[in-house]
Amino acid sequence: MFDERAADDDPERPTKVRAMAIAPMSGFPPPPQAVVTLGNWQQPPFNRWAFQHLRELIPTQRIARGPRKKPLPRLKNPPVLEDLAVARLGAGVPSVGGVLADTWTDAVIVLHEGQIVLERYFGRMQANTPHLLMSVSKSIVGCVSGILVGQGRLDPEAPVTRYVPEFAGSGYDGATVRNLLDMRTGVAFSEAYENPDAQVRVIERHMGWHPLDDSGRIGMYAYLTSLAAEGPHGGPFVYRSADTDVLGWVCERAAGVRMADLVSHLIWAPMGTEFDAEITCDPVGSAVHDGGISAAGRDLARFGMLLLDDGWVGNRAVVPAEWLQQARHIDADIRAAFASCDSEPILPGGWYRNQFWFVPGPSGDMQLCLGIHGQMVFVDRGTRTVAVKLSSWPTPQDPAYLVDTIRAFSAVGRHLAGLGPVDDAATVKPSGPTGIVEGSERGHA
Repeated sequence: MFDERAADDDPERPTKVRAMAIAPMSGFPPPPQAVVTLGNWQQPPFNRWAFQHLRELIPTQRIARGPRKKPLPRLKNPPVLEDLAVARLGAGVPSVGGVLADTWTDAVIVLHEGQIVLERYFGRMQANTPHLLMSVSKSIVGCVSGILVGQGRLDPEAPVTRYVPEFAGSGYDGATVRNLLDMRTGVAFSEAYENPDAQVRVIERHMGWHPLDDSGRIGMYAYLTSLAAEGPHGGPFVYRSADTDVLGWVCERAAGVRMADLVSHLIWAPMGTEFDAEITCDPVGSAVHDGGISAAGRDLARFGMLLLDDGWVGNRAVVPAEWLQQARHIDADIRAAFASCDSEPILPGGWYRNQFWFVPGPSGDMQLCLGIHGQMVFVDRGTRTVAVKLSSWPTPQDPAYLVDTIRAFSAVGRHLAGLGPVDDAATVKPSGPTGIVEGSERGHA
């Protein structure tokens, strides 16, 4: 184990992971016990270093920023937000600062009405450090899909096989693009990470996220075409990272452009980002759409503002407004699909649409982009607040960390909007067992 405090000289870091005498990858060369590898990079204490240095472990493709960056203005004399009270699900100091200190924060950025009111980096992370987004990547791919739909290049009601004929005869045969977008395919795909033989572990070997075994690596796309069905398409919401990987492949075929360049040309450059981003790729060069993007915190905040402003950046429409509005609209079918899923007890009343999460909040419905180990983009239209948190939780999931972070950002938004403290009765309250969150997403992007 590893003493984060000693290695990072940061007294605000949690003290639950201790006893390793040297920080990961410290030394010239680092001693064997400090080396980050494909076998340990998702585990503590190695994950904190790995999430900020993924290009040194796994091949990546550049997501280029454009020639012009759009500044993020800063509020002069911003209020102190860390002392705001938070009714926490977990233990610890009941304040925003307490939540940030206890939940392995690497970076936090809060914008109100488009202005930065809080920006902090922890440990060795800096403003220009690319941090792995895990499944926040899915929401970016969802926006790429929406742009292609708006351009007439992608039909959400079309069968997957129209774009990728290789899925004929597979578990995805008969599924529509809409089924992928809302994770309502009937494909057999387990994300039980405790089981090394679960599909989510197998696909990681094919995508190059885990060491090669005797089965060999044939590339992620070939593995996707081997998946079988376990039920009809269009049924309940079941969190399947494979659905996003198929969606990314569909987008590439529809556009004739690889995902790294689609994100660059359609989103990253038009947003006016400050820094290049990157996406991991498998041994044959296919992008890992479900969770492979790394980006700097401020650029992720720009993405949050894009969502808040209905797809507009200044006077330019980047993502079709109707695409984002459709995602926010809940109907009986979408709600029923979510109500029976494993995430309902953690995010009661929520729904999943177009690769976004939604949950009722004290100031209205909140839009979330979520990734395991504590990655989040929080968008609260009721308070005009965007918040980004990049983290390195020791475990893939922690319902208390998740709920406490949502509550903290809700409290910040209400304070900034002059709405007063959050009514405890209106906070996100888990309604049952808290062992599962993000669908069945255990340990994955």
